[in-house]
Amino acid sequence: MMSLKLFNTNIIRLGNQYGSILSDGIFKTNNGILFKVYGASITSKAFREVKKKPAPYPYKEKPYGPIRSLFDRTISRLDENSKIIVVEGSIAVGKTKFAKVLAEELDFYHIEDANMDIRYINSYGDDLRQLDSQLPLSVQSYDEKKFCKEPKHLNTAAFQVWMYKLRYSLYIDSLAHLLSTGQGVVIERSPWSDIVFLEAMFKSGYVSKNARRGYLEVRKNTIRELLRPHLVIFLDAPVNKIKEKIKRRALSHEQNSPALTDQYLQDLEDIYKTEYLAKVSSYAELLMYDWSEEGDVEVVVEDIERIDFEGYTVYDEKFTDWFIGKEQNWAEARNRYADKKGQLMHGLNVPFLDAPELIAPGEDMATYYNVVNNSPQFRYSEGFDPARDSNLLFKLSGSKYVKY
Repeated sequence: MMSLKLFNTNIIRLGNQYGSILSDGIFKTNNGILFKVYGASITSKAFREVKKKPAPYPYKEKPYGPIRSLFDRTISRLDENSKIIVVEGSIAVGKTKFAKVLAEELDFYHIEDANMDIRYINSYGDDLRQLDSQLPLSVQSYDEKKFCKEPKHLNTAAFQVWMYKLRYSLYIDSLAHLLSTGQGVVIERSPWSDIVFLEAMFKSGYVSKNARRGYLEVRKNTIRELLRPHLVIFLDAPVNKIKEKIKRRALSHEQNSPALTDQYLQDLEDIYKTEYLAKVSSYAELLMYDWSEEGDVEVVVEDIERIDFEGYTVYDEKFTDWFIGKEQNWAEARNRYADKKGQLMHGLNVPFLDAPELIAPGEDMATYYNVVNNSPQFRYSEGFDPARDSNLLFKLSGSKYVKY
């Protein structure tokens, strides 16, 4: 990620540091500091010469621990395209369509934005929301559709906390994928931008001051565990165009929604630009496009290819998360995101002592667990249902890769 200048076959200047390039793209300064050197630019699939590297590691099925790291190196998987790109934008602006095409053009892995189906629908296709009629209000489901229809609901704040948790989970997946395969990732939205929606909800009176404080505690307790993205792409459109797009995609819960008011949509735009995007350029590259009538993804790809990811040192904030150093440190990062996701997710368990809307009463939780555990579809852990799974006698645990 930094400018290299060759002085002789042994001495190289990297930014303002002098040293030499070791094997696997490691730069060693004269005072002994080691860190990984990336290529200058992302290259599209059409013009890329792919270097020979190990086959993608099946991180969802197999653990990657200290012993395996001795034989399966991480640095050898990485190249100039081993980067995280986050696509941002307001509701209905066209993120998913854009992100899919962009990922295809760059040969990146695509991860769609979080939604509450991830929480409510299990691997068999059963939906927890079908149990709502048996549950007290505080533990009933609440998702994007219910938010659009009833934004000042008892469960609105809990819904947004869950959206943060899901985006946090998906971003961990993106890091696990990149470090285990070397393939870059295009992901829609991120844990850093989730706060835009929380703040817009707060301004509209959809969540309380105490619930906002609880959300911020969860965020503070977890966000620093993640490696920040290399590039953020913001698709912009004014509120009148967003409203046209919402009308055009014709989702019934969005039409005439009491939640998606002009003020709420304007707050989303303003908070995105004044709070979130204002901070992005300190740690990542930033591209912004007027996406009112969509645009040409090939032009965006050309702009990405022109970005010089060099010119930064270990002492700069931009890309500092990715100056990981020697192979052992890369292996530890890979192990953290691919194998220890559960431990990272435990950091989300912050008690909400002064926000009643974030804490279901004990008797309601007792009813919830009683209903769920007595439901044929949900009483067993996924992979251990006698009616739908086989070889249970030989199973010691569920899938290594837990879905949250």
